[in-house]
Amino acid sequence: MCSLQGKRMATTSAHEFTFTGIDGAPLPLSAFKGKALLVVNTASRCGFTPQYESLQALWALQKDRGLVVIGVPCNQFGRQEPGGSDDIIRFCAEHYRIGFPLTAKTDVKGANAHPFFVWAAEQAGFLGRPRWNFHKYLIGRDGDLRAWFSTLTKPSAPRIADAIAKALA
Repeated sequence: MCSLQGKRMATTSAHEFTFTGIDGAPLPLSAFKGKALLVVNTASRCGFTPQYESLQALWALQKDRGLVVIGVPCNQFGRQEPGGSDDIIRFCAEHYRIGFPLTAKTDVKGANAHPFFVWAAEQAGFLGRPRWNFHKYLIGRDGDLRAWFSTLTKPSAPRIADAIAKALA
């Protein structure tokens, strides 16, 4: 159980959460049941922003096998995602040709953290909480948290490739 703004909620699967898409429409994770998800908090003005390129390449390579990368723009770390949705879409299209889903700008920590991030941090433990942009959570086809990767772990790292291969098996 995790506590969300004074409410206790038993959550057993990432599929129970819904984000708001960058277009303003609901983005329910239940739409991706049967797929592995790599959920990444992102930012456009960060030293780690070039990870977008590797995330796009990873998604392009693995999407037909069942991987969905979901970018979650966040402005909580160094205020490195200051723009609105149109700015984020434009930046991602012009610089990285992002084709994977993006959410609206979302808090990933603190009192207003999105419930998915509260749940994932609870599942991952203290060390598995986002401490900067480009923190990654790998969700299995069944909605369980399979692994987490710090900002420093590049999307092209063998650790991530191995974990994704297991999640897709």
